[in-house]
This record gives sequence, structure tokens and C-alpha cells, in this order.
Amino acid sequence: MQKLKQANLYRSELIPISGKLVERYNKCLKTLGFKETKLTSFYIDGVGWSPEVAEEKSNMHYLNHGDANPHGIIISPLQKGKPVYLPFHSFDKDMMQHVFRTHGQKINDITRDSAICIDFDQNIDVFYEPLDILKYDTINITFRLIDNLEQIQKKQLKLVDKFRRDNNFIDEGIQAQLLESAKTYGDLRERDLGLHALNYSTSSFYTRAFKGVYLLRDFIKPIIVFEDKEAYKEAIKDTIHDILIYHIAQPELIDKLKDHIIIECDLEQIVKTSNYERVKKFELAQFLKDTEHPINDILSDNVLFKSYLNKIDIKARKQVMGVEIYLEKLERSNAYKIEDILDQSFYFALHQPHSSLSSAHRDLIHKLLINIAPKDVLFLYWYDKEQFYKNYETWEDSFKDWVIERIRNNI
Repeated sequence: MQKLKQANLYRSELIPISGKLVERYNKCLKTLGFKETKLTSFYIDGVGWSPEVAEEKSNMHYLNHGDANPHGIIISPLQKGKPVYLPFHSFDKDMMQHVFRTHGQKINDITRDSAICIDFDQNIDVFYEPLDILKYDTINITFRLIDNLEQIQKKQLKLVDKFRRDNNFIDEGIQAQLLESAKTYGDLRERDLGLHALNYSTSSFYTRAFKGVYLLRDFIKPIIVFEDKEAYKEAIKDTIHDILIYHIAQPELIDKLKDHIIIECDLEQIVKTSNYERVKKFELAQFLKDTEHPINDILSDNVLFKSYLNKIDIKARKQVMGVEIYLEKLERSNAYKIEDILDQSFYFALHQPHSSLSSAHRDLIHKLLINIAPKDVLFLYWYDKEQFYKNYETWEDSFKDWVIERIRNNI
């Protein structure tokens, strides 16, 4: 990952946590029912998730009590607008933006000397079966402060009222209590510590529950797509819900998404785009072995690209150039079928969210498409960073250079 880090492409916006903030973070973990971390310094993202703490606990989702009960931690106003690097839901970043948009000023004040625990409650205690995902509707976002600071504020205000009554201002006992409270927690009289609960309404989304599920419910008919084969097999036993259920590897899924005006693919237009160039060059790279030139040079130089294209066997060559072969044949006759000429996975990788979709839906569908056919390295980085990082580890060193250049220059 060193090259990605040097290019600021690997979790580059994490916030460093050390000293007193570690103590507050641990108090949040205890408040939420998790074990404390033994680390003395680490980094966190926008929702309070830390890759170092996750590694220490051998649990990437250590801020969850099962799939149905995710949580967050705010210990710094710097978390505002920061990425959520391992979102459990595709809408996690939107929820955090909603939190900071509503309570931003109070968060600035509270995190001077405290921290905030967040519960994301969709009113589902436990998932029992895959189609429980359909119960997602409105997320209730509630907040708790460490050390029960809100309660301590109430006690402090009561002490102040008591101090002001009659001649209590000369009572040394009350004076001592006030001083002790002020020394421990500061003067809380004028501080606004009340964070009212928020609601966030879900529409279509992705969740990591049941090893990955897409729920598309804003279209002709709800469609649910499972990444896990076992969860899919369990879900298709359902006879109650009027929904369409697919496994992500089913070719029929692409046709259904087209029928529902969710995706589209105009090859004559796509072939002119950088998206197509990235997929085509990615495809060639999969066939290159023991090359005389670095793969980065081969994919970046037109002469070298053509040279190595002609060195691979004819079947592989047709797979790389399938789109252009198909379009050429189509000019001569309409008798040719895409599936007879173009590799299926290559074809799937060229699909796009339908132009009529909202930006939020486009991002979700981009993520679904890149999970169906992960051949566009830029889109993979944008829409599924964790999968990108896993794939990146398997790539040849020079190919990594080419990938990094695509991402840095958005080409």
C-alpha cells in the first residue's frame, strides 16, 4: 500500500487521535458496550471508525452489535465532512452529514471536553432472515455523552439554584460541592448539551448485513440483490413479499435492471469514453505475462499497446477488442448478437446508471455495477474502496503505477 499512501490515495483523510482523546474514545466504547482499546494513538474517520482499532480487535465492524445495531463516535469537530472509510450502509456518510448539519455548533462545544456516542437505530434489534432488510425505513439517530454530562449539568444547575436560595450562599458544604463539580466538569451553566434525536429516511441502499445486500425500492418493483449465495438461497424461499430477488452473479440481473430503466449501455457512445479505455486496457493487462516492457508503459503508449495486443493469442485479442469488432460488424449487418462476439463480463463493465437517475441513485448503481464486473479501476476506487484495496494487493507492481495514474489524473 506504500505507493497508494505516497499518492494520498489510501485513507489519507483520517484524523489522528492521541493523549486525552484516547481516554474519551475508550469511554465511548464502554458506554456503547464495547471493550476499550489498548492503543495509545490511532486514526479515525468521519463516523469514528479506526483501522488500527479494527486490526487490534480483529473485527472490521467493531462498532456494531450485530448487523442490525451500528454505532458511531464523535470526539472531534474535525470529523465533519470526513469520509466514512468502511460504511456499513451506503448512506452512512449522508447520516453523518445530517448530524453535523443539525448539531454542528453543539458538537463543537461538547467535544471541547467530552465525546458523543451515536446509536443508529432502525427499530430492528436482530436480523433473523435476509428479507428482514426490507424492514429498513427510518433510522432514528440518538446521542449519549460520556460521563453522563447532561445529568451532571442538571445536578450542577440544581446546586446553583440551591446556592442562590435564602442564605445558602454562606453554606460551606454547598460551596464545596459547587467547586468540586466545577473543577471536575467545568462550568456547565451556560452550555447547551442537548442533542435531540434525528430521523433519516432510507430509500434504495446497500448494506453489509448478510455479507452484502442491495435494496432497490424506488423503481417499477423492489429488487433485492445478494452478494452471498447462501443468503440468496434463503431469501428465494420467501412467498410473501412482492419483490424480485437476484444473486449478483446472475446474468439475468443486468437485463432486469435495463427493463426497469435503472441502467443503460450505448456502445457507440461508450467506446468514445475514458471509461471504455480503462476497461479495455485492464482487460489486456490480464493477458500480459513476462513482458519486456513495464505494464504501465504498454498501457500508456499506443504503439506498445498494439504491439502486445498482437502478441497475445487470437481468442484473447478478440476479447480485448470485442466492442470494436462488434460495432464494425454491426455496420455491415444487424444479424450479429452482442453475446456471440463480446465477452459478457467486459460488456457488463460498460453499463452505466440510467441518465434519468438522481445523483444518490447513480452512486449506488455505480457501486452495484462495479461489484458485478470490477474492471474499471477508477470506478472501483471511487465506489468500493475496500474491494479496490484487496484487488490492488494482487496486481503487478507496474500495473499499480498505471492504476494510480488513472486515479490521480481522473483519466
